[in-house]
Order: sequence, then C-alpha cells, then structure tokens
Amino acid sequence: MNLQYERLSHLCTELRLSGVAVEYSAAAQKAAETEASFIDFLETVLRGELDTRRARARTMLSRVAGFPAIKTLDQFDFEFAVGAPRQQIQQLAGLSFIERAENVILLGPSGVGKTHLATSLGYLATQAGIKTRFVTAADLMLLLEVAQR
Repeated sequence: MNLQYERLSHLCTELRLSGVAVEYSAAAQKAAETEASFIDFLETVLRGELDTRRARARTMLSRVAGFPAIKTLDQFDFEFAVGAPRQQIQQLAGLSFIERAENVILLGPSGVGKTHLATSLGYLATQAGIKTRFVTAADLMLLLEVAQR
C-alpha cells in the first residue's frame, strides 16, 4: 500500500465514508483505464457511498422492525394457501396502502400464512426505507393493557 492510499483510508474512516473507502481503489483504476474525467470518478465514488449507506439503513430498519424471521413473497406458497388472493397480495406488495395511510388486517385460521405475509410486506417496506414494526395481535393486546394501566 502506498502512503497516499493510507491517508485516504484514514480520512474515510474519520469522515465515516466506508463506501468511498471500498469503492475508491477500483473506481480510480477504472477511471485511469478509461481516461474518465475527475467528475465522473467523483460521481462513481459518491454513488458507491450512497449505495453503502442505503444498504446499511435497510439492514438496520429490518433489524429494528422485530420480524420473527425474514420472509419474502417469493417464498410464499400460494398453492398451499388457497385463501390468499395472489392478485390482492401482489397489489399490497406495491406498498401504496402505506402512502394512503391504510391498515391491512390479515385474518384466517392458524397455519395459513398470515405471519409470512405480514413479515413479507413489512420486509418490503424496510427495503423501501420505511420504518416498520412487527407486532403480533397478542403482543399488541398486552402492550395496550400495560399502557392502559
């Protein structure tokens, strides 16, 4: 490693620019090979930083949400859960109900996939940068009872 790279690495650490630290070397080499302008190089490095921060934020949002496990709609078996209307679930996956401040209630007997669907929709929301909290109905009732006391 050369001294300048070490100084840049130290500056990135001080400024908390972990994406720049990761992206810098490869972006610099590519810019030199393609004779890219400095502004193109800078844009590439800053875009890498932004991507890193967004990924970290999505990870943190999904961790804070309190999901029992990470589930996705791709993993949901619509053939088994015949009562779950695929088209309506796919529409919910667009998350427009959140923008309209609407509630979604999933009702059904035990073992039909309500938790899987709720977790999947919540996970989609976290990946879209929306703060989410997973709470079962039983836990919500306990929280409301404690709050009322």
